[in-house]
Amino acid sequence: MDVIILCSSSSCCSKFKYGCAVTVTGAKSSVLSCNEAFGGIGIGDLKVLPSGLRVNWKKHRKKQLGLCGFVIRSSFDGVTVKKKPESSMSSEEVYRVLKSMSDPNQAFSFFNSMAELPRVIHTTETCNYMLEMLRAHGRVEDMAVVFDLMQKQIIKRSINTYLTIFMGLNVRGGLREAPIALEKMRKVGFVLNGYSYNGLIHLLLKSGFCREALKVYRRMVSEGINPSLKTYSALMVALGKRRDTETVLGLLQEMESLGLRPNIYTFTICIRILGRAGRIDEAYGILKKMDDAGCGPDVVTYTVLIDALCNAGKLNNAKELFLKMKSSSHKPDRVTYITLLDKLSDRGDLDAVKEFWSEMEADGYLPDVVTFTILIDALCKVGEVDEAFGTLDVMKEQGVAPNLHTYNTLICGLLRLNRLDEALGLFESMEALGLETTAFTYILFIDYYGKSGKFDKAIKTFEKMKTNGIVPNIVACNASLYSLAEQGRLEEAKEFFNGLKNCGLAPDAITYNIMMRCYGKAGRVDGAIKLLSEMEENGCDPEVVTINSLIDTLYKADRVDEAWKMFQRMKEMKIAPTVVTYNTLLAGLGKEGRVQKATALFRGMIADGCSPNTITFNTLLDCLCKNGEVDLAFKMLFRMTEMNCVADVLTYNTVIYGLIKENRVNYAFWLFHQMKKVIYPDHITLCTLLPCVVKNGQIEDAFRVAKEFVHHVGDHADGPFWEDLMGGILIEAEICQSILFAESLVRNGICEDDSVLIPLVTFLCRHGKAGDAYNVFLKLTNSFSIKPSLEAYNVLIDGLLKARLSEIAWGLFYEMKNAGCTPDVFTYNLFLDVLGKSGKIKELFDLHEEMLFRGCKPNTITQNIVIFGLVKSNNLDKAIDLYYDLMSGDFSPTPWTYGPLIDGLLKFGRLEEAKQFFEEMLDYGCRPNCPLYNILINGFGKNGDVETASELFRRMIKEGIRPDLKSYSIMVDCLCMVGKVDDALLYFEELKLSGLDPDLVCYNLMINGLGRSRRVEEALSLYDEMRNRGITPDLYTYNALILNLGIAGMVEEAGKMYEELQLSGLEPNVFTYNALIRGHSMSGNPDSAYAVYKNMMIGGCRPNTGTFAQLPNQS
Repeated sequence: MDVIILCSSSSCCSKFKYGCAVTVTGAKSSVLSCNEAFGGIGIGDLKVLPSGLRVNWKKHRKKQLGLCGFVIRSSFDGVTVKKKPESSMSSEEVYRVLKSMSDPNQAFSFFNSMAELPRVIHTTETCNYMLEMLRAHGRVEDMAVVFDLMQKQIIKRSINTYLTIFMGLNVRGGLREAPIALEKMRKVGFVLNGYSYNGLIHLLLKSGFCREALKVYRRMVSEGINPSLKTYSALMVALGKRRDTETVLGLLQEMESLGLRPNIYTFTICIRILGRAGRIDEAYGILKKMDDAGCGPDVVTYTVLIDALCNAGKLNNAKELFLKMKSSSHKPDRVTYITLLDKLSDRGDLDAVKEFWSEMEADGYLPDVVTFTILIDALCKVGEVDEAFGTLDVMKEQGVAPNLHTYNTLICGLLRLNRLDEALGLFESMEALGLETTAFTYILFIDYYGKSGKFDKAIKTFEKMKTNGIVPNIVACNASLYSLAEQGRLEEAKEFFNGLKNCGLAPDAITYNIMMRCYGKAGRVDGAIKLLSEMEENGCDPEVVTINSLIDTLYKADRVDEAWKMFQRMKEMKIAPTVVTYNTLLAGLGKEGRVQKATALFRGMIADGCSPNTITFNTLLDCLCKNGEVDLAFKMLFRMTEMNCVADVLTYNTVIYGLIKENRVNYAFWLFHQMKKVIYPDHITLCTLLPCVVKNGQIEDAFRVAKEFVHHVGDHADGPFWEDLMGGILIEAEICQSILFAESLVRNGICEDDSVLIPLVTFLCRHGKAGDAYNVFLKLTNSFSIKPSLEAYNVLIDGLLKARLSEIAWGLFYEMKNAGCTPDVFTYNLFLDVLGKSGKIKELFDLHEEMLFRGCKPNTITQNIVIFGLVKSNNLDKAIDLYYDLMSGDFSPTPWTYGPLIDGLLKFGRLEEAKQFFEEMLDYGCRPNCPLYNILINGFGKNGDVETASELFRRMIKEGIRPDLKSYSIMVDCLCMVGKVDDALLYFEELKLSGLDPDLVCYNLMINGLGRSRRVEEALSLYDEMRNRGITPDLYTYNALILNLGIAGMVEEAGKMYEELQLSGLEPNVFTYNALIRGHSMSGNPDSAYAVYKNMMIGGCRPNTGTFAQLPNQS
């Protein structure tokens, strides 16, 4: 059989676009496939292809057809004339077309043809789909071609990219097998570049595979490819968490030997790791190395080293380093001061605490509850309790609310001085202040009474504790300690734990276990291990629970090797591992994806006589299903009954998830029915299974399952259930399928309220399909008599307004009121916001009046919207009057109150008033945020006052507010505007060092600034850097470069940039042409200038006054 695919093109001789596939067998011919989206419409023997008109072959047989294409001889001896693909398809369309193709040859050919087009951009999704199809057909070499394309076009390589390739190479075990897989990849033609290696290392680290990431790094270096600084930093952080100090230092040496210059962040990581290891001298060595390398430390570096010195008990050295820091350009921040104040307070050095407190205030850092409590503690420890209470009053006056720790500190201070009545008075007042006392507060009094010999009062306090549910014996104390530990309140737990010993209560194994758990939750693993030593020294034999807790803590802290050493140490301690021990280790191996070691441990567990339980199997099944071993999971599931283990809902849900993940929907459906014979599914079962059943087109089956479930659970099928179920279906299935499923539920009375409507509307609105959401809303409410709730109305109105379908939104607003659904403050705020942004002040105030008339009380957001609307409509003074009227009441302003007011003042040039408003907000206890600072910085910068703008930027950092990308972009823009390009470059580089990535806008501003300063080569270099980072230039980028290249006399380069603009699919505008005309005119090429003008007119671009001003005079 021969197959001929004939495709027309508008660029060929035919006036029509035809696309049809004809099979020829003997003398009979018929059309095989033709469609508009590769899903064809059949008419007799005829179907229409994507580019085709629906034509009757006989009717048009006499017309001359212009066909073009190229011929490929296929494996079945067919002839294919392939269509020239459309040049303006979106990535989503390409993906849709690929999914419609079942033939890998056809799909791969289409994929490659799309890659050659300038306006079609492949995405990770299209490439991964192509890789999976090629993998399924064993075409590994073609997979290498796709991967190479991803590298060349800088398309993100995701975890699925690599997992698909690994599966194609028969490498099992998931991402952690990357080192083995890379060797196989190299042999079959996969050649990774630097970006791929860096990306793979980051994926491994993100997945917790530190050792494997290190192996990939070694391979990368052996191939002569230098890792990026970001990769080195990520490796160092991961290794630091594992306390692998030597490897971290080795990495630092290796990167230097490769000619890579460490930055501040890299050096600081090394200092932190050395400090935690107590290797202070080496940490100082790194600090000196930074100075020698011309990479001075920043505030974070200093703070990290100060903390290490304090923890090592070297407070004098810490003070010296602090003074050195102050004399540098990097001033201490709030964290620096808290670190020092806390350690000095522990030492009882009140003078030093006060000295640093004063310096902290002088540096502009307002005290908070943490710093005030540290000062109060320091005063109490030296007996200055009255001054501590004075500090408490100051604290309240400054609007800082004391917390429980503050009051416990004061009670402790009073009891030290035997001022019992005052301590009791403070204790009684704590309830009135809304502070809930804990066991530790009671223990303070019990300890005091016991030491004072007032045993009767100690017993009364004991009874009071029992009345309040707290018994001060070791069991009750353990329970109280457990609650502190569960809340992660480590410092309070430490105080409580130490208080037990002071009260004569000896901690038992449970006490130690709780404390170890608390340390582990706070990430203080070394503290937990230290407690084990203390426990043994105190004659309290560790139990298996203790070791299990430590193994769990070590695993969670990513200190895997130490966890296994602890497991091996159990034999020395003559403690037999329990099922909990094995379950903990299996869970750790599962998270790491180490399937083989997990199955080996399971076999070893059975060999050691420890019977697995249901949790063991569930943990192992989870590991298998998440790492592509579903068939083995199936075997394990059936093995459970042999070992007297009963499968629970989680067991079945886990295996069903594994099957669904591999798209084995029918197997999953079969297992679901087997499950129902022994145990009833829960809502997680349905939310796992049904989305893919609906996606598979089995809507009736999905409906029957949902119906049966609802009849079984009754009222438990509530709003959250439907929200989870519909949310999962909408993510997996097509929207039309989801709607059909929802309709079947409503039509048959399975869901009688709007529980399925709300997720549908929410999903459609979030995906920019508010119009479709409205149609679904109308259908379900009108056709099926679903009464929409206020939430449904609000979700839809919000989506419609965001989609600028205001007329429909207003209609819905009137409809809801007529239907008896009363709008709330959120509803009104939505419409008030739209009116304010469009400057319709009269309508805004009319709606505001309606809101009040209906008894709907405005909130802060409402008032902020009204203020914004007034400013937007140039009624700035009225907005200011409204602000002061509100402030005379109980109004609490937010940064969004002040933002429009300050922005309006700045735009009208009223800079001093803007600054006064900014200072005033602080007086009202309203702390500025980053967006507000951005408004101020931009306002002063655009008014030419870049010095004040720079001061505000520094002040923002000093107050502990991290600048965002917009902050840096504003500074770059303002500095370039006044010609301070070098300063702008400094901010641009600082942006990259801060961990933020410049976006297109920021690059454009910097490129334009350099170009305007005649530093065109630097602008072009930055342009290349932007492209290498995967950022696509826009019209502004090209226009700026064309203009500045022309001014610099580099007309030929400007022309090339214009050609590149056109190839990228962008349309030149009047500014593009003006820039080209200007370049040719300035270079003395009037003919070329007029040629550009002619092209401009032919292209339908209308000239402006600037065009004629740039054209040279003609004689």
